[in-house]
Amino acid sequence: MKVALYAGTYVKDKDGAVRSIYQLVSSMIKNGHEVVVWTPDFTPGSNASVPVNLTPSVPIPLYPDYKLGFYNAVTERQLDEFAPDIVHISTPDIVGRKFLRYARKKGVPVGSAYHTDFPSYLSYYHLGFAEPAVWRFLRKFYNACDVTLAPNESVRERLTGKGIERVELWSRGIDRELFDPSRRSVKLRQAWNAEGRTVIIYAGRFVPYKDVEVVMSLYERFADEGLSERVRFVMIGSGPEEAEMRRRMPDAVFTGYLTGAALPEAYASGDLFLFPSTTEAFCNVALEALATGLPAVVSDVGGCRELVERSGGGLVAKAGDIGDFYKCCARLMQDGELFRAMRERGLVFAEDKSWVAVNGQLIARYQAMIAAKASR
Repeated sequence: MKVALYAGTYVKDKDGAVRSIYQLVSSMIKNGHEVVVWTPDFTPGSNASVPVNLTPSVPIPLYPDYKLGFYNAVTERQLDEFAPDIVHISTPDIVGRKFLRYARKKGVPVGSAYHTDFPSYLSYYHLGFAEPAVWRFLRKFYNACDVTLAPNESVRERLTGKGIERVELWSRGIDRELFDPSRRSVKLRQAWNAEGRTVIIYAGRFVPYKDVEVVMSLYERFADEGLSERVRFVMIGSGPEEAEMRRRMPDAVFTGYLTGAALPEAYASGDLFLFPSTTEAFCNVALEALATGLPAVVSDVGGCRELVERSGGGLVAKAGDIGDFYKCCARLMQDGELFRAMRERGLVFAEDKSWVAVNGQLIARYQAMIAAKASR
């Protein structure tokens, strides 16, 4: 196959969606297919395994770490020169819509992945009134694709419930060579001053729609209960709320963004994984945590719940309920038998979630779409 892939960002390890895209590209290349990427957000000179074409762009006002791209005559000429057999769209923005129109004009099949639950972000920016209009746009966009790829069953049900047709599953995998409990580091725990403490890991962007208010409030709840010396919060990531988080969590460890082997080493050196976000489509970070031996405590809203319930590798708390999150964490800290059982179930669940298996199914699906289009 010759695959034209559009992504709103292609900066490696920037977020879970980009890690999924990189893994998909890697799987396609290993299977002998040709891929070219278009994106407004890429670091020139990066060691990309495929050609990357930058589109014109401007920063997104409410989301300055990401860029809004534009499609122009140069982009269209690049597509014509590549002559793709199929188009894969990861972001339903202005450029993604143009890629969809290009594919329709050329009679090329289109697959689009639902990576991010954008509509759920709106209420965090006091824009909830715009949600019906956003869903109308998304319904029109995805229904013009040959297939829309949901990361799990709960998202598929959500999309079909909004009137989106031809929704199929493309799950998410894990790099089993990277994410493994054997990476636990006594030296790193000593650097965190975590001896004799339960290390609670958070990994993700420090933004309101990741419900970082719950993380800060939970930190304060442990202090109110006189348990500050029993826990160590380790915050992996960065974002616009970092200054406020550092102010309210003075004894927490802030690692910044971690990549490569440093990320699984940090996971494996923790004890519990805390992720209260209600806006996740899949929750890659929870799968990474399970694979490194951390039981997860997550919200009962969003994609994290399905992952934790299917695996049996953690506890589900009521969204936004600090008391319930505290009870879940305390329960895992106090009940060693429960902790060990959930840790083992999480490891078993992650064992067969390799990217090779997950992406192999999607590649086969795309080849069938191309063959079907050619036969017509």
